[in-house]
Amino acid sequence: MSQSVGVVVPAYRPDPERLVPYVHALVEALDPDAVRVELDAPRSETLDALDALPAVADVNAVDARRGKGAAITAGFESLRTDVLAFADADGSTPAASMADVVAAVRDGADLAVGSRRHPKATVASHQTVARRYLGDGFAWLARHLTEVPLYDYQCGAKAVTAAAWNDVRTHLYESGFAWDIELIAVSGAFGHRVAEVPVVWEDQPNSTVSPVDTTVKMARGLLRSRHRARTIREDRLHELLDARSDERSLVERFSAEVTDD
Repeated sequence: MSQSVGVVVPAYRPDPERLVPYVHALVEALDPDAVRVELDAPRSETLDALDALPAVADVNAVDARRGKGAAITAGFESLRTDVLAFADADGSTPAASMADVVAAVRDGADLAVGSRRHPKATVASHQTVARRYLGDGFAWLARHLTEVPLYDYQCGAKAVTAAAWNDVRTHLYESGFAWDIELIAVSGAFGHRVAEVPVVWEDQPNSTVSPVDTTVKMARGLLRSRHRARTIREDRLHELLDARSDERSLVERFSAEVTDD
């Protein structure tokens, strides 16, 4: 029996001329049951342009900038499919590579992680030297601080089973770019099968991401993610530290917002 697929595309003030064709390509390559564009702080002309999205795609526009992790979490919470996937709105990972990531979950992985640093990956356009070194440094640190040894943790192409998502969803706190590493670390703590999938990847030079600032934030997020993974594994010290925290997970924050409304 074929597994249904839902795709979330988190977007902060995207280029519609890139986003609309990319979503069409995703629909053609994946034949998803649902596509959810989680749109933060959109301009009115962007909303007008997104009328050209395929019929299967819904747009959830939010006035504020929630952050990548919060947007993906909101999108995943809205899906009712067997497989949940997300792809960054800039289209750095082509639709055919996204299909490979989803196929890895359909073939038995609990979590599939697209990888532009995998030896078999094809990098069509490289990042700047500064971004490449920062990214390599973060990947090295993540390999040593998590229990999931990968080449790449931050590529914007991942897929997870609905069952695995149900395990991790209340353990995710990172609203920004560190959400990716948190998802991987927490999945590893649950003993999920994690597959790293080499992708074709093309850097988008007009990214809104500040490499230095984002890397610093992700490093902090990595340490927090390691703590949460250790808590799940019942590390006594991390359990004690966690007991002193009143921070709410992303889904708990969403539930509180709905209640307040």
